[in-house]
Amino acid sequence: MPALPTPSPLIAAAGSSERWDRASPVDLMQLASDVGPAPMQVGAVLLLRPGREFDVPAAQRLIGERIAAVPRLRQRLVRPPLGCGRPVWVDDARFDLRHHVGSVRCPAPGDPAALLEVAAAVLTRRLNPSRPLWAATFVTDLAGGAVAVVVVFHHVLADGIGGLAVLAHLVDGMPAAGPVPFPGAAPSSVELAVDAWRGRWRAATGLPALVRRLRHTLIELGAGAGRVRRVPRTSLNRPTGPRRRLALARADLAAVHAAAHARGATVNDAVLSAVVGALHTLLACRGEHIGSLVVSVPVSSRAAASATRLGNHTGVMPVALPTTVDPGQRLAAVAAVTRARKNSVAGASAALLGPVLRLLAAVGVLRRLIDRQRLVNTFVTNLRGPTGRLSLCGVTVDEIIPITTTTGNVTVAFAVLSYAGALAITIVVDPDRCPDVPALARAVQAELDTLAAAGRQQPCLDRDGPAPSAMRRTPAVRSGCHNA
Repeated sequence: MPALPTPSPLIAAAGSSERWDRASPVDLMQLASDVGPAPMQVGAVLLLRPGREFDVPAAQRLIGERIAAVPRLRQRLVRPPLGCGRPVWVDDARFDLRHHVGSVRCPAPGDPAALLEVAAAVLTRRLNPSRPLWAATFVTDLAGGAVAVVVVFHHVLADGIGGLAVLAHLVDGMPAAGPVPFPGAAPSSVELAVDAWRGRWRAATGLPALVRRLRHTLIELGAGAGRVRRVPRTSLNRPTGPRRRLALARADLAAVHAAAHARGATVNDAVLSAVVGALHTLLACRGEHIGSLVVSVPVSSRAAASATRLGNHTGVMPVALPTTVDPGQRLAAVAAVTRARKNSVAGASAALLGPVLRLLAAVGVLRRLIDRQRLVNTFVTNLRGPTGRLSLCGVTVDEIIPITTTTGNVTVAFAVLSYAGALAITIVVDPDRCPDVPALARAVQAELDTLAAAGRQQPCLDRDGPAPSAMRRTPAVRSGCHNA
């Protein structure tokens, strides 16, 4: 595992415990943002290859053994007494695997649509905050005898790259964890108070560096040149409710990669172009004609994934993207916009947004504001997954479907993941606000098919990313993660 980089001064200035693992300021931002009717939970669906009978109880026991290598999966987040600093992760002395690993039968006909309905139900079932914030649900009775695993965790536990690192320890291929003392002793209030004051001192000494780098925060948020503006009013922005529905579009990664490079773009640019093109089609069907849309893209300060250092290391970068009808022109324009927005301190915006969101949540106005915001139209999270196929209990993982949520007044969001040469885009909607999700899914698939067709016409298809490797070597992620 490559070593993690030194945290950005914008993050490090907030102070961090060397002895105990506290929730970071960015983690607290995720907690503060969880004010809507749907929980801030994310995850993935692992679809296992059918062929032989899969022993679900044995797989559940195996997961129980493997989580020892990921301390966070047996820890709960505890708020210390006043003056003792940020919440701290402590071992859950009452940890019971049965509260986290279970199984359900997929309703007939057990097809992909039915599986996505189950995944949406698991995603929106709020995790118990008094326990470790994750769950793994095996889904049986799928068509053809297949089995799936829906892994969900609260966003405070890990961001997308950290989530990939967690999954890497649950599937086959990682060395078995050695004996781990459990549960470890929880820190006393006095120890936490001393540690907190040390952190505050470090924060004070790091203040000059924070001020010097504030401009990187403004650049990431698009304020450096007066670019922050209200998005146009569309039906994409309406307060969301508790329900979510998922749809899926797929593409050949090599073909999309070739199409992107032919236009001087990245895979991430191609995904963004496909998303805004599909949303343009959806809005046109609704009688709305918009020349551009603002997409919120996460940017990460991580250089590698680590299951021992989770939490959140991301900021946000809102980008205004044209919805030009011609796919080639749109892709080139999107690439030009994202190139102009590159920031040398990725994830810097979290240092500014975190305290603001926590303050708004503390005074009880955050939900009202996010239900009425006019800064972004949608969210797109794009992760580069493993290039080689994984397995669980000796059974190949045929597909990994990313799942995310959407909140506030953003009715549609997109989670993107590459895996074993395929690109999957999961469309997440509030079905009460976006009942035409099948039309949106068809529009996204049409955009991807157009990209793939263009890519196949290129003289050479070059696979995106490094040679096949396990998830534990997930590469650096910046500006939505696929920069190749």
